[in-house]
Amino acid sequence: MAKQKVLFVCVHNSARSQMAEAFLKQMAPDRFEVESAGLEPGKLNPVVVEAMKEVGVDISQNKTKSVFDFYKQGKQYDYVITVCDESQSGRCPVFPGNGRRLHWGFDDPAAFEGAYDEKLVKTRMIRDQIKQKIIDWLK
Repeated sequence: MAKQKVLFVCVHNSARSQMAEAFLKQMAPDRFEVESAGLEPGKLNPVVVEAMKEVGVDISQNKTKSVFDFYKQGKQYDYVITVCDESQSGRCPVFPGNGRRLHWGFDDPAAFEGAYDEKLVKTRMIRDQIKQKIIDWLK
């Protein structure tokens, strides 16, 4: 059976979509071909890199990617899943095509304030929410 193609999308492709991509690749590599992209690709969030490393997933070499580049390449997906939080949903990119659209809202780790350790605690919560959402979706 052909793998289904999944695209996770958020604004910067620096945190949530990267985590979702990494978890789905880890949990169901035989079922899905997974990519992630952003409207305005930023820089990988170092707090997210650390939070993922804690659960044995190294995303430190990942690049942030542009949703427009994928569009220009003519890519098509079976699922396009936006992971922007509700306050950003107006800015959340829309990817054209016939794929099923899903929206999973998660808070943006880039918006977290406080000391590094405080940001890490909040980022772990988002990481665990994303992981659980993917586990539930795979059932």
